[in-house]
Parts: sequence; structure tokens; C-alpha cells
Amino acid sequence: MAGLMRAALTGLALAASQPAAAEPAPFVDAGRLVPRLVLDMRYAGSDNFVGRPIAGYEAPRCLLTPQAARALARVQAALAPEGLGLKVFDCYRPRRAVADFAAWARDAADIRMKAAYYPRTDKADLFRLGYIAERSSHSRGSTVDLTLVRRADGSECDMGTPFDLFDPASATDFPGITPEQARNRHRLRDAMIRGGFVPYPQEWWHFTLKAEPYPDTAFDHPIR
Repeated sequence: MAGLMRAALTGLALAASQPAAAEPAPFVDAGRLVPRLVLDMRYAGSDNFVGRPIAGYEAPRCLLTPQAARALARVQAALAPEGLGLKVFDCYRPRRAVADFAAWARDAADIRMKAAYYPRTDKADLFRLGYIAERSSHSRGSTVDLTLVRRADGSECDMGTPFDLFDPASATDFPGITPEQARNRHRLRDAMIRGGFVPYPQEWWHFTLKAEPYPDTAFDHPIR
């Protein structure tokens, strides 16, 4: 495992020192650089709480700062001996996408995805409850939304709720889930904390690099 981790981190370091034209500085493509990272980039398609591709998501890619990508590679390598890996749903998020979410949240008439993503929550309360915000840590390039998968077949571990369910049940320590679901949430949380990430307790899938390099900068490069 140590050799795999060194190889992955060396590759990330080389990629960070040789920026490619396809990546908007200061980001790297974690999908290429983190071994066996599974991508399910929801906002580049229609399988999300809005029901359509989101502004700024022109390709299903996981862009991150090199620091966050290296940390994610460490987590991935640490999970491998347990037969587990990571699947990412969202990484860097352009500011225009955040604005798109905010505009959607203010449109009271658009509730076509309510049954799947916020069945027990009034759309008018999404801002107040913290599920939608005018600014997002994702725009700083060091935040990821992700889950655990089994490396043998790529199947997701049972977390008790789907990704992006706007509901109290999505809180990491929600008491109404099964012991297995709680163990899976805590396994993901603990692995990410050991890798240098900080969890968001309201959403079991959401983590930000503790030592993020751009804590005060929100980028707006489209994802291409």
C-alpha cells in the first residue's frame, strides 16, 4: 500500500507542477490522478435536485486544488486494505452554479424533484435550514461530496439516505438509521478526518480540506 500511495502522490505532485491547458489554474483533475476514484458527477447531468445540468458544469469532471487531490489520494489508499474506495458526486463548483442553485431555490413553482430530494422539507425553508446557500465552500476548490463504495463491484455502501437528500436524516449522527448505516457514515467520516478533511455534520457526504489553500477565494471557471 505504501508503494501505491507514494506513486499516487508523486503523480499528483508532478501534475501540480506541470499545469495542463485543460485545467483552470489552480486545479487538477482528481478523476485522472486519484487511483480508482469513481466519478458520479451529478450536476453535469439531470440526476440531481434541480433535474437538469447546472450552470458551469460542462463536463463530468472532479476538479480540485492539488492539495485536496493529494489528501483524497491518501484517503483512497488508506481505504484500499478494507476493500473500500471513494465515489465523488461533486468537487469544485463554479460561482455561477451556486447562483443557479440559489435562483432555483427561490422559484417556488419548480418542485418537480421534491419527492426524490426534499419530500419532508418545504422548499421555502432550504435557505434557512442550510441546504442551499448564496456562497459555497465548493467554489474554493477543496471541498468534496462523496461516499464509500466496495472496490470489488463498485456498489455503494448503505448510508441510510441518498446523496443530497435535504432532510434531518442526512445528518451524520442522525439517530434514526440502522447500526450498519451509522458504521458506514462514521467509517467515511473518520477516514476523511484522518486524511485532513473537516466534515459538515448536517450532510454525511460533505467534507472540506482543513488546510485549504484558498479559504477566501471563490472561483468561477466553468468545468470543461
